[in-house]
Amino acid sequence: MLFVKLKTNERIMKSTILKIISLFAVSVVFYSCSSTYYQTTNKYSGQERYVGIFPGRNDSKRLNEINQSIHRISSLALYDVYVFSDSSNIKASDLNTEMIKKKYVRKTGMDKAASGTAIIIYSYNGKVALLTCAHVIDFPDTIISYFSDENGKYTNKVESISFKKSQFIYAAGFPTANEFNIIIKDNKSDLALLGQNYPPQNYLDFPLISCPFGKAKDLNIGSFVYVVGFPLNYKMVSQAIVSSTDYDNMGSFFVDAVINQGYSGGAVLAINSKTSDFELVGIVDWVAEENQNVIVPPTHDENIVYNPLVPYKGDFFAKQLKVVKYGITRIISIEEIESFLMKNKDNLIEKGYRFPVYD
Repeated sequence: MLFVKLKTNERIMKSTILKIISLFAVSVVFYSCSSTYYQTTNKYSGQERYVGIFPGRNDSKRLNEINQSIHRISSLALYDVYVFSDSSNIKASDLNTEMIKKKYVRKTGMDKAASGTAIIIYSYNGKVALLTCAHVIDFPDTIISYFSDENGKYTNKVESISFKKSQFIYAAGFPTANEFNIIIKDNKSDLALLGQNYPPQNYLDFPLISCPFGKAKDLNIGSFVYVVGFPLNYKMVSQAIVSSTDYDNMGSFFVDAVINQGYSGGAVLAINSKTSDFELVGIVDWVAEENQNVIVPPTHDENIVYNPLVPYKGDFFAKQLKVVKYGITRIISIEEIESFLMKNKDNLIEKGYRFPVYD
């Protein structure tokens, strides 16, 4: 009986050892499969030029290098304003220099301002060129406002006419001569180049963007990008996912980045899946907006703080507000930017700006 028990215990031990070995083998296979799956998701086929997931690495150093060429810009336009009385009954077609001087009852001034982001895409022998969106620095030469009737609807009677007398464009981060001039501007593509020519004795080496131009048409739905700009005057780096690729046959696309005022002209960077380096694939253009009519107190009371517990009993006025639809942002493609540079090639070379795309 003792011999039988020993044999039985031996068989139980062998069986237990075999189970342990089997479980260990299964766990090794499972771990191996899990590890293989993780690595596979980080590999990209030859068809995909750009990374489609958040990179599992530290890009801070490289982003900081690129950041050196991205600057905040602000634009200010000053206007002379001629105001007319309601009884003048002046129509827009009546306006001329003589009529304005004869009929205006008051002359005043006003200003219009905007801010955005610009990228150094040229820096050689003291010449610097910044790329931005045209709408950031584009102010109308003439503005006409009209009287409204008792129902708040605009009439055809001119209330005032404003003439732009000067404009200033400043780029932050330039220690001397930070006022830039418009070299070329294209409202259709919403692109503009700003330039400054530093004399030799004041020449400072401003780094142009340290990543190559990419190809927005190679982006796929779901491609990962970084967006760098100055929303509300703060330098920010955001992440976004690409959608609606090449919707205009020029490579333009949309991203889901949350964009605020000042991001226009910001750099959009994709990661090349082969070189693992950044490429400039476009710049931020605009964010979707929707007009909404709201009821507000008189405009001269806009600084008053109202008690929400006490019903407001004053006059009400209609006002139109622009409501930003966050998460829908249009990007101007690098292809459209290169087309913009090529279209103005002769003009730019004449002014001393020769870009690599010309070679």
